[in-house]
Amino acid sequence: MPVRSPASPQASPPSSCAMVDLFGRRISYLRLSVTDRCDLRCVYCMSDDMTFLPRDAVLSIEELDRLAGVFIAMGVTKLRLTGGEPLVRKGVMDLFGSLSRHLGSGALKELTLTTNGTQLGHHAEALARCGVKRINVSLDTLDAARFRAITRRGTLGQVMDGIRAAREAGLKVKLNAVALAGTTEHEVFNLIDFAHRHGMDLTFIETMPLGDVGVDRIDQYLPLDALRRQIETRLDLVDTCERTGGPARYARVAATGGRIGFITPLTHSFCESCNRVRVSATGVLHTCLGQEDAVDLRTPLRAGGDAAVGAAIAGAIRSKPRGHDFVIDRGGAPALARHMSALGG
Repeated sequence: MPVRSPASPQASPPSSCAMVDLFGRRISYLRLSVTDRCDLRCVYCMSDDMTFLPRDAVLSIEELDRLAGVFIAMGVTKLRLTGGEPLVRKGVMDLFGSLSRHLGSGALKELTLTTNGTQLGHHAEALARCGVKRINVSLDTLDAARFRAITRRGTLGQVMDGIRAAREAGLKVKLNAVALAGTTEHEVFNLIDFAHRHGMDLTFIETMPLGDVGVDRIDQYLPLDALRRQIETRLDLVDTCERTGGPARYARVAATGGRIGFITPLTHSFCESCNRVRVSATGVLHTCLGQEDAVDLRTPLRAGGDAAVGAAIAGAIRSKPRGHDFVIDRGGAPALARHMSALGG
């Protein structure tokens, strides 16, 4: 994947106006990957025999902290740490602790993470102390055997304990479930009941054609239009205009009052309102999850100048594409070679 060189250094970092792209979209949301490693091997995310980055290829905790600070100075108000699985990264709680200073100053409105939940039992209270208010937890099934099959090595009970610990620590939990053909149709009502009974939102996500996972994507793909029609055979859904800063479109279930989100990168593009950029654990900026655009931030970061980092970010924002081109075809290659675990989705 070609990585563009950063622009020439400026005298001072660009202001927040540099975070508006050519289509008038203001970029206020950064998803920062702290590792590509994960303790699970979910069938829609990665292959069973993944080769991960050497540890010296990823940014240090101090570099991640500094890079996030540049984005925040330029107008990012929501920061989500991702992976892989962010909580397997050594020192990640030190990073949360340091980043919390931006919550204290008011520059950052939200600090959060997406996690598979396996390590939440160890870290939930500390996350709350760092100012994290809500988190996303990936949970595709409530069946222990099916969970093991999807994750290839996970234990459902460990994740359920983590969710319980997060709620007891006062964190608001949203569940994310990747819609998988042959699986989600059998569990959709149980997932909704579990989430809403415990006061949690539930968001369904269409599987995305990222990376070789060793199976034909079309065999996994369940369009959310079809899933919603199934839900509506038993539950009344009322569309809302509510947003949580991401791409989900929400509906409320009349019987429970709870929300269901739908993220539909394939059936209904959400690109027109995209306010997000992503940075890999190696310091590569991607302004679109579904394109190969890539700008190196590690080089100017290690050269010592925040101004050069800011200039590189501003240049990337100006080149942010209008949208992605995701397509899933029978027997076709992934849309991108990059695995979901490289950027956390």
